Amino acid sequence: TEKSPLERHLYAVNMKGKKSLLSPSTGTHTIEFTAGLNYYVDTYSSFGKPYTCSLNDNQGQFLRVLEENTETKKNLSGYRMGKIDTLSFKTDDGIQLYGWIIYPTDFNPAKKYPVLMHVYGGPGVQTVTDDWDGPNYLWHQLLAQRGYIIVSFDNRGTPGRGLEFANCIYKDMGNLEVQDQLSAFNFMKKKPFVDGDRIGVWGWSFGGYMTSLLLTKGAGAFKMGIAVAPVTTWRYYDSIYTERYLQTPQENPKGYDDNSPINFAKNLKGKFLLVHGSTDDNVHMQNTMDFTTALVKANKQFDLFIYPNKNHGISGGTTRLNLYTKMTNFVLENL
Repeated sequence: TEKSPLERHLYAVNMKGKKSLLSPSTGTHTIEFTAGLNYYVDTYSSFGKPYTCSLNDNQGQFLRVLEENTETKKNLSGYRMGKIDTLSFKTDDGIQLYGWIIYPTDFNPAKKYPVLMHVYGGPGVQTVTDDWDGPNYLWHQLLAQRGYIIVSFDNRGTPGRGLEFANCIYKDMGNLEVQDQLSAFNFMKKKPFVDGDRIGVWGWSFGGYMTSLLLTKGAGAFKMGIAVAPVTTWRYYDSIYTERYLQTPQENPKGYDDNSPINFAKNLKGKFLLVHGSTDDNVHMQNTMDFTTALVKANKQFDLFIYPNKNHGISGGTTRLNLYTKMTNFVLENL
């Protein structure tokens, strides 16, 4: 990440400490070496550009293309794509955050546009990387064709920024992350081309957790949100992950409860779509069932959709198409 936290590159260091860059192309390089370390496969992509796989020697010398997704690139050339660019700003407490923005295809800076924020925000995952984001990128482009600005920001706790940036959420997961996403909300709201009353958010898994918190603990900011397969209490998530960041519930009960959307259900504000697969073996559906119970108890109106016999990926057959059609309609109707 020497060039940028949005990029990944391959370097070589000799025995005297001299460092050489072996991947000059801007973007994200995923490297796999052969057993003898004489050759490597470089899977490369960047914003709006699908993967190219090449074979290289260990001096960085290109040998040949293995796959360049020619058909995909040809198909993409038939569509009008919104411009994608990078963003950065400093929070009130001086933290530099990075993001990307997709503009509507007919963007006019004199107009005001609604904004949909995409969030993940959890340990080990960045949404803000200079690479080919595949299905999500294409769905975001579809919304850009419909006149929406799409943005995403990586908050504290995500990788690519060093140990302190990643570790600052220890024992308090969901606190600084929400603060940073609310700072991103305020950053976008001040843009002259943004309709500040029409900003929404969506996310999956940890992103669903973040969306649920942003509409409850952070109530009043976002007009709408979509949470897919969200964690709603860390007491229900697997110990090998949760205890790594929060210790045990006995050692750190506040870490488990102070940022649980269930405990803020009474504050829900904005249109809310909650989605889960009934046989999710990662984020168990009990998360959504207990959150639903709390929302009903607080007499909050929201939309709930359960995909029977679907796991955390909610895929297979036309299932994913059904889900993204549902999400598209929810955005169009409520943002």
